Parts: sequence; structure tokens; C-alpha cells
Amino acid sequence: MRVYVPLTLPGLAQAYKAGELAPGPLTAYAVTPALREWYVSDDIEELEYAALNRAAAASLRLLAGAPDAPRRRVVVAVDVPDQDAVADPDRALDAAALGEVRIAAAVPMAKAAAVHVDADDAVADVLAAVDALGAADHGDEDARFTVDGAEDHELLWYGVQEIPNIVG
Repeated sequence: MRVYVPLTLPGLAQAYKAGELAPGPLTAYAVTPALREWYVSDDIEELEYAALNRAAAASLRLLAGAPDAPRRRVVVAVDVPDQDAVADPDRALDAAALGEVRIAAAVPMAKAAAVHVDADDAVADVLAAVDALGAADHGDEDARFTVDGAEDHELLWYGVQEIPNIVG
């Protein structure tokens, strides 16, 4: 199963240096039954794109807790056995948890298929979105609009062999 692990650039550098995404349990996003029902599509590429976007939103939240991290969302796509990615059945209907899965153990970077990172032109919008997250969470519509502005930027695709250049 392809899962999408949200990170920051320092988190990616640490995973690359350690050779694994760790420690477990890891929060990731995948095509779960709840995500399928919410997205209402049978196209696996569209569903995986939705899971990637959920991970990008989680990366934004990680950035809010990491004030020194560069303001670029990072998501690592990894392949894990289906049984290793477990959705919480108690949160299946929770909109905030759509596509969310837990992976109990560290995942070797050798299982990584790709890395998705914001381009440089997204930094200002990501910075604004990070600053607006708290207000958006409390119902401020202008702040929600700012947070959604970060989602207007597509994450760039990189091969795993390019990680040294990304974290350089």
C-alpha cells in the first residue's frame, strides 16, 4: 500500500541520515475506505492525490510546531504492506482523520517511492498559512482562506535519489 508521510525539511534530512522514517508509530495518509467514500471516486490516481493532499495539510501543521523549519511542506511516499497501515475505526467518520493511518514501526527509506516538496514560490503562502492555522481552526473565514492558499500550490515530485539535493 502506498502511504504518504508528512514531514518538514529537517525531518526529511533526519530520516535520510538515519535511513528510516522513525520513530514509530508514524502518522501517514492513504486510500482508506473512509477516504474513498468521502472523495466519491474509483480512480486510484485521484484517490492517491487526495491522500497526498491530506498529508500536505498535516505537513503544514508540523511546520506550525517547528518555527525554525523552512516553510516548505514535505511528504514522503512509501510503500508498506497493507497490514502495516492501520486506520483508527473510532475515527473513521471524523473529517479531520480522513485517510489517516498509523504505522507502528519505523519505515526504511529504502521503501520510499518519491518525495513531494513545495517549490520556492510557495514559501510565502505556506508561511502565511502556518501563521493563520490557529485562527482558521477557530472559525475565522479569512484565516481559512489564507490556509487554503497554500493548497493552491502543487507539491513538486522528486525521486528519492534527489533527497541529498533537497536537504542539502
